[in-house]
Amino acid sequence: MIPISVCIIGKNEEKNIEKCLAPLMPYNFEIIYVDTGSTDRTKEIAAKYTDKIYDFEWIDDFSAARNFSLTKASHNYVLVLDCDEFLTALDLDALCEAIETHPRGSVGQILRKSFSNAQYRQKYTLERVDRLFHKRNFHYIYLIHEQVADIKTDRTDYERYDIPVEVDHVGYVGTDDEKRIKAERNNALLFQEIKRKPTEPYFYFQIAQSYNLIDDYENAYIYYKKAFELPLLLENLWVHVMANNFINVMVQTGRAAEALELYLPVYEDYAHSQQFLCSFGALYLNQTPPQPLKAMMEFVKALQTPIDPEEGDYSGMALYSMGYANELLGNAPAAASFLVKAAEKGYPLAVEKMEELKRNEEKQ
Repeated sequence: MIPISVCIIGKNEEKNIEKCLAPLMPYNFEIIYVDTGSTDRTKEIAAKYTDKIYDFEWIDDFSAARNFSLTKASHNYVLVLDCDEFLTALDLDALCEAIETHPRGSVGQILRKSFSNAQYRQKYTLERVDRLFHKRNFHYIYLIHEQVADIKTDRTDYERYDIPVEVDHVGYVGTDDEKRIKAERNNALLFQEIKRKPTEPYFYFQIAQSYNLIDDYENAYIYYKKAFELPLLLENLWVHVMANNFINVMVQTGRAAEALELYLPVYEDYAHSQQFLCSFGALYLNQTPPQPLKAMMEFVKALQTPIDPEEGDYSGMALYSMGYANELLGNAPAAASFLVKAAEKGYPLAVEKMEELKRNEEKQ
């Protein structure tokens, strides 16, 4: 078996730390917990699961704390988790096999299910996140939204591979005030990064994400656009996340025509995903006047596109939107048929509308 250290940093995480550490116990990992100034019971609770607890003076730099935790790891291979990430699945034999079959200069990605109580159509999103690597080859860079980078060059375009580790992430769940405070804290550090590297689109993207999570769509639009106007590497997964979020923010702010103009020239770069095709179809429905026939073409493409298990199934959204497009075309029977199909897929808006129709029928 390959020895692995699990490295975690945190502050005032007493509500999460036990749920983070307890699932790790069956695997006999070395657990490193670095505390950055807790004033609650976080360290006391962590001590039930590990005696390797270290203090680190917070200097507004997540990478500095991460890299400090790596120096405390006894083993070369490290698995990095956050306090608000809770292990739900891990195949230790398959994990070791994955490490052994990939070069030391590559990075393993966990599967993370991120929950949110923001105004999204899905209650969670699935994503692959760089989290397992050899500490002699890699370290962290950036003050916040830190990324794993080659320790010699700081490059992030290394080989990646999937590892059989899955976690639930609850970092975006909380009250409006809690989410606003978190966004303000994150953005303060991101603005510092922009001063140092004003042409790095990743920082503008992350600022936009923070604003998007608190429904500040105007500011989200400003920073998504700044990121979009800089050179983008399609190999970076966040670029594809941004494609959908930027389109949806432009629709929210009445800029659907601008979104169409921006994305038509790069359509082929993103049109491999159901989610993007649904977003693009929505653009046609939000034009003035709406273009339901063109929208239908995008939704049909979405239904013909293989479902990405990490992105999720958007066929329910496509069917519901096809119903709305038919409504605009005056084809009521087709609209009703697509509504039923979307409800059968469990698409929330369709289910809600079907229930409303049923209540109205019962009243008559």
